[in-house]
Amino acid sequence: DGGDVFLLDMGEPVRIADLARKMVELSGLAVRDDNNPDGDIELSVTGLRPGEKLYEELLIGDNPKTTEHPRIMKAREDFLLWPELLKRLNALNAALDRNDMIAARAILAELVSGYSSTGEVSDLAFTGIKTNTAA
Repeated sequence: DGGDVFLLDMGEPVRIADLARKMVELSGLAVRDDNNPDGDIELSVTGLRPGEKLYEELLIGDNPKTTEHPRIMKAREDFLLWPELLKRLNALNAALDRNDMIAARAILAELVSGYSSTGEVSDLAFTGIKTNTAA
């Protein structure tokens, strides 16, 4: 059909710290830490930045379809026909042109299944915060 969304069975979750450590070691280097103060690369945890999340959702929706391969599934996703999507994208673009972040968020909430606008708006034009810019 085209436009299908496939989901891969990725196996068990991997801790980012373990992945980073393994990548350093596979590069032929050593991690610098309390046990190895002469190591090549120090790993540091900086925490989440705005918009980041701890867990990634691999599937939105229920009951994925199976495929010929046991570790590949096909998602059942809702979609809009192009004329309707174009209409809504134009409305989103118009809201952004007006710097109307409230309307833009409302349109996104209609368009994107599972979208949540619980975070603060960090658009400087919307918040009215002035910044010093070099001329």
